[in-house]
Amino acid sequence: MLGLGLAALGRPAYINLGREDALPRERTVEAMRLACWEVLDAAYARGVRWVDAARSYGRSEEFLAGWLADRAITDVTVSSKWGYAYVADWRPDAEVHEVKEHSLARFTTQWAQTQALLGKQVGYYQVHSLTQDSPLFTDEPLLEALATLAESGVRVGFSTSGPAQAATVERALELGIFTVVQSTWNVLEPSVGPALRQAHEAGAHVLLKETVANGRLIADPPARIAELAERHGVGPDAVAIAAALAQPWADTVLSGAASTEQLASNLRALDVDVEDLSDLAEPAEQYWATRSRLAWN
Repeated sequence: MLGLGLAALGRPAYINLGREDALPRERTVEAMRLACWEVLDAAYARGVRWVDAARSYGRSEEFLAGWLADRAITDVTVSSKWGYAYVADWRPDAEVHEVKEHSLARFTTQWAQTQALLGKQVGYYQVHSLTQDSPLFTDEPLLEALATLAESGVRVGFSTSGPAQAATVERALELGIFTVVQSTWNVLEPSVGPALRQAHEAGAHVLLKETVANGRLIADPPARIAELAERHGVGPDAVAIAAALAQPWADTVLSGAASTEQLASNLRALDVDVEDLSDLAEPAEQYWATRSRLAWN
């Protein structure tokens, strides 16, 4: 199943190659709202019924809530995330765009903010970018609060990033609270795959993000990706996303499209059968070092 992630549409800057020409020339709040709604409309018309946001994606929750209300839509699954706060004040050139804090206070504040905007339409709520060194693992009051949320009917989960994603997934699932896992997986960085397969088999809902490697697989695709794209008459993004959809343990694969054109290109993945591309994998440490050098734009 394909879903839509709003990381590139809820704020004026993000780490995403090839996004510059996809967005409005003037990235005002209203211009970005309209751009977000256009992509949401196009996704809904094509059958996409999962939208993923986050407190740190600028005004993504606000944009999504407005769209759902304006269109009177109730059949979309909404997932969001807490843990990072957006601090760029709508400035694309800000030195710092988001600040991470996995604390009970941050969870309590951000869950209230998410509820105020999206209410009961949020069915999945995730810790944003959980890593091995997160204080969450030993914060009993926070873990109790998350367990209480899970008992209320909201599926509680976490997203991961960094070269130790697999270890983080395994450790977090041992807590017995989380039933949703969202991880970076693409043909350049598939190292978390075995851990996600185990999570899926244990009953967790697995989402894949950054399947085009923040645009790297579009801007400079490996030769085999480019060859497959030409053979199928699609863009390299479709091949990369098709590779993610081909993973039998992947429940939802997120498109990070920033325009209706990018979305249409992404959705061509549904028409592509891919071969084994495991030989394209980079060492995880190398992949994440490269990602850390990508500019916000």
